[in-house]
Amino acid sequence: MFSRSLVASCAVSRRVVAKCATPLCIQTSSVVTPRTAYVGTSPSSSSLLRSVSLKTHRRAYTTTTTLRTPSSSSSTSSSSSSASLFPDLTPFHLAFPVDDLDVSRHFYGEILGCPEGRSSPQWIDFDLFGHQIVAHLRPPGSKKEGLLHNHVDGHGVPVPHFGIVLTMDKFNSLADRLKKAGVKFVIEPYIRFKGQVGEQATMFFMDPSGNALEFKAFADMTRLFAK
Repeated sequence: MFSRSLVASCAVSRRVVAKCATPLCIQTSSVVTPRTAYVGTSPSSSSLLRSVSLKTHRRAYTTTTTLRTPSSSSSTSSSSSSASLFPDLTPFHLAFPVDDLDVSRHFYGEILGCPEGRSSPQWIDFDLFGHQIVAHLRPPGSKKEGLLHNHVDGHGVPVPHFGIVLTMDKFNSLADRLKKAGVKFVIEPYIRFKGQVGEQATMFFMDPSGNALEFKAFADMTRLFAK
């Protein structure tokens, strides 16, 4: 039987986890699905550690949950406001095909700044603003699926695509980093639906394997689902 201290410790750990993610947006057709998530990775100096002791009358067991946020020092303040809007959502996992793991490691790890988790000769885990994404090596000779393009606010939006909903400051910082790295945009950073309820900053670009990504931002995150 769990003790009261265990229940209290779990409650504290839950609150800590709720502060470590940024909404993720994935579009597979015409439906956009935001998710907030938290990814467990290997221990590092930037990890938040919480240990919960499970005690019985014979022995004590200890489990440790290790959480790591993206390396940016401003990620905590950015994600805290997001977590308060989506307190009960759980980790989101996305796997996608790539042509070259070394090239993908450079793009997601160095250019986008995603901490790397576990890996094998066939795949690599990345921490994308608290979400677990996995780049899987495409088998030789396998067929690539083509992208669709839907008309949104005067632009041809590539579908499927995935990305993160950021604060405006982090959006602008990422856009600058991508420009300096020479990343070619499918849709340059701009304000979409200007003056309307859904006004947002957005940008689209491809990874080296042709996977489409969108990063967006709202001046007021509470407007994310506003109609």
